[in-house]
Amino acid sequence: GCPLTPLPPVSIAIRLTYVLQDWQQYFWPQQPPDIDALIGGEVGGLEFGKLPFGACEDPVSELHLAATWPHLTEGIIVDNDVYSDLDPIQAPQWSVRVRKADNLQCLLGDFLTEFFKLCRRKESTDEILGRATFEEDGKEVADITHALSKLTEPAPVPIHKLSVTNMVHSAKKKIRKHRGVDDSPLNNEVLSTIMLVSKLLSICSGKFRELDYSIYQFKSAPSDSLTYKLALCLCMINFYHGGVKGVAHLWQEFVVEMRRRWEKNYLIPELANGSPDLRCCLLHQKLQMLNCCIERKKARDEGKKPYTSDRSPSGSSGDTGKAVDRSGGDYQKETEKERGEVGKSWESWSDSEEEFFECLSDTEELKGNGQENGKKGGTKEGNKESANLKPEGRLHPHGKLTLLHPGEPLYIPVTQEPAPMTEDLLEEQSEVLAKLGTSAEGAHLRARMQSACLLSDMESFKAANPGCCLEDFVRWYSPRDYIEEEVVDEEGNRVLKGELSARMKIPSNMWVEAWETAKPVPARRQRRLFDDTREAEKVLHYLAVQKPADLARHLLPCVIHAAVLKVKEEETLEDIASVKKIIKQIISHSSKVLRFPNPEDKKLEEIIAQIMSAEAIIARARSLKAKFGIEKCDHEEEKEDLERFVNCLLEQPEVSVIGAGRGPAGSIIHKLFLNAQRVATMTSLDEELKRSGSSDERRLNLGAVTDFPPPAGRELILRITVPRPAPYSKPLPQRMYSVITKEDFRLAGAFSADTTFF
Repeated sequence: GCPLTPLPPVSIAIRLTYVLQDWQQYFWPQQPPDIDALIGGEVGGLEFGKLPFGACEDPVSELHLAATWPHLTEGIIVDNDVYSDLDPIQAPQWSVRVRKADNLQCLLGDFLTEFFKLCRRKESTDEILGRATFEEDGKEVADITHALSKLTEPAPVPIHKLSVTNMVHSAKKKIRKHRGVDDSPLNNEVLSTIMLVSKLLSICSGKFRELDYSIYQFKSAPSDSLTYKLALCLCMINFYHGGVKGVAHLWQEFVVEMRRRWEKNYLIPELANGSPDLRCCLLHQKLQMLNCCIERKKARDEGKKPYTSDRSPSGSSGDTGKAVDRSGGDYQKETEKERGEVGKSWESWSDSEEEFFECLSDTEELKGNGQENGKKGGTKEGNKESANLKPEGRLHPHGKLTLLHPGEPLYIPVTQEPAPMTEDLLEEQSEVLAKLGTSAEGAHLRARMQSACLLSDMESFKAANPGCCLEDFVRWYSPRDYIEEEVVDEEGNRVLKGELSARMKIPSNMWVEAWETAKPVPARRQRRLFDDTREAEKVLHYLAVQKPADLARHLLPCVIHAAVLKVKEEETLEDIASVKKIIKQIISHSSKVLRFPNPEDKKLEEIIAQIMSAEAIIARARSLKAKFGIEKCDHEEEKEDLERFVNCLLEQPEVSVIGAGRGPAGSIIHKLFLNAQRVATMTSLDEELKRSGSSDERRLNLGAVTDFPPPAGRELILRITVPRPAPYSKPLPQRMYSVITKEDFRLAGAFSADTTFF
């Protein structure tokens, strides 16, 4: 007999990989374009004021199905080019992985990328739209020999009314004359759809408000504000309607509209009332500042007091309203009186350096009464003389407080509002104050510059409370600096005695110096703390000189904010854990980058890349859900299993299919392959149903259509445990691996041997 013992059987593991490329599913990633729409022709049915979302192509290019037979014995299966016992449906294990589409085109990512490219442009608005459009007719062809003829011709010199609006309208007429309708970056239909405030107001603000707190983290603008909507419109104009030329054209029209609203006293809508919000972007602050100027100019022209307020700790809105009604008539009479004396309107005065003037009679009266008060209210004679003045600018009594010396009720005065400031103005002011240095003279000058509002309030207080002293003002303005304590007088009664705090008694105290300088002048006759005319012109000039790149820089936080809101809104419908994590990272990263002016381009690109990544994940999730028919699933438990399976495909490189080909997910994958095979072989469903017999018979039939295509790859692992190198050696595991594809064949072995006694 043969001395060799029989070898144990070889254990075989086989894995066949099938690739599905032609999905043949009824899933279109975007809404088809509306060709007949005014701004139609865009994929996704986009509207002005809304950002697009989703992929323009299928974000999942291939599905790889791996059917595995982990334990087979040699000699029991047949697998060759003609016949195979390896039916994927009967495989005990299935695993699936998806291949992402390369260079996926997503709408939101494209919008952000193209808008960010504007930040790197160098051209000004005039260079983009053309300087020649502003030149008058015939200037470019005028003969230089007649250059001096105008000096000798006795022609009258027309003096036109100086108005920026007239100049702008004249420039627009020349633009339209030189540039045809077809040459405009934005045609009239598009411009009339989005043009300026009246149309921007029709844009519906986003329904999703959960992330509105992130306005201040992004240093953006409120989602229902004009700035926010302007950013979205410019983003769409840049992508669909003319690029940088369209942006320059729309911005030019916007600036003209802002100028018109300033001159016509029309408030800019969709902006919060009050001073500029320093937590928002600078452009939003500028528009708020312009609105403050318009509001005050409008109220001044109508004879009201836009610059008056009650800054007392105990002031109430009800008392304020009564005070306005009570003093409004006197103020209107005063205004009419000044108009009659000067012979000019308030609008004409608004162009001068000083808005408010003291009447001559009032000045002489003040000089005659000797209104130079001493420290702590001056002498008793001065108090008596000032007490004879008629009180002006009273708002309402301050509770039960009375003046210390005359004993009359203490009245809260009508005061000017402090000047609103934008962050760039605050920065300029800080630089000026810092340049004054640390010397005593510089510190004194710095304190005087910062006490303009204090001086104004002191003058208003003196006008409202004749005969008052510094202690009276401190009791209203800064109660903590007036210390009261109970003492026993000569008669043995307990009385309250008060005095100024220690900081108020410091020599050369700015409060004392300001009080000595202040004259009893009501707020309506004081020089304005806030010159709305000058500030409005500064804002309008700032807007006019903005290049498209500067504009894009200003509005980029708003666009990023809108993109994050859009991603969050879409993620809420899908509930994807990885996207939620990315959104938190975007908010954290953006709050650090956008908080400071002029952030680095590289960091901005990282934020945009994160947004694009989240959009691609959501697009893949929707694609897979559509392919697996989750929405059409009737059984709730089966639907939950499919949703978990799709989420695993998004998170993991390869996912096992529960139940293999007999489970819910396996059945759907089988149908996907079957549909692809039918289309590939041009076999109709009716012909397929006519076929009878088992799957083996159909595979033997030459004309039959198999459920799966030929495997794209075959992997085999042969395992055996035998003694090596001698028959009496210790049995050790031996392994051989083979992979076969159309273009590749690899063979790898791992062999072990007993080294004892060898």
